[in-house]
Amino acid sequence: MALELYNDGNHKCIAFTDLVQGDGIQSNQFLIVHNGEGMLLDPGGNLVYKDLLAEMAGYFLPARTRYVFASHEDPDIVASANGWLLITDARIVIAEEWARFIPHFCSKGLTEGRLIGIPPRGMELELGGLALKLVPAHFLHAVGNFQVYDPVSRILFSGDLGASLVDGAASGQPVADFDAHLPHMAAFHRRYMTNNKVCRLWAQMARQLDIDWIVPQHGASFRGPAMVARFVDWIEQLECGTDLLSAADYAVP
Repeated sequence: MALELYNDGNHKCIAFTDLVQGDGIQSNQFLIVHNGEGMLLDPGGNLVYKDLLAEMAGYFLPARTRYVFASHEDPDIVASANGWLLITDARIVIAEEWARFIPHFCSKGLTEGRLIGIPPRGMELELGGLALKLVPAHFLHAVGNFQVYDPVSRILFSGDLGASLVDGAASGQPVADFDAHLPHMAAFHRRYMTNNKVCRLWAQMARQLDIDWIVPQHGASFRGPAMVARFVDWIEQLECGTDLLSAADYAVP
């Protein structure tokens, strides 16, 4: 299913949800189009490749995809890299730490000259004359982890940060009641996010951006200044990952 997040005629943000069939984890894929050029965000693996390609065609000519952005290295993020490199001239954009892992998803030689490594402090990426911001979210949950901030739509595409386990109809839809939504995402964040220090650092950075909508790669989204603030405040206080470990977690089985 495709959801139009933003469209002013020249600039579009599209979410594709509920495409995973079978046992794979459900995930959201995204497309940003500006001045006729496109960037595909976290395109997923082979479970969604054909369906995503068909859905994209209704909004944008896939052959004009300029970039394929991967927030990190997980298979549900970028395992379909080979397919996109075969049918487009796009370059894959991923953290420097993970750039050398992408060839493992691809035919030999296909990635040569087509990888852009994001430096640890992030960067701006030009798309059709627009500067998108690739902002750091290290250890949330991957070592090299980035998010995309779109200054036109004011959407932060947050990857796994903010992810939740909800049914297909709720994927990509804005959260209406933050407290009621917490049980759908709390356990995931406590297990997958590294620790409170990185949560606090991310929250400090996020408050410097003019965010109207946080859209994760799994589950529902957080729309409007009040809901965005609730999420950022919650993350800032979250104890997770190494904060929760004890000697019992390292006992010999």
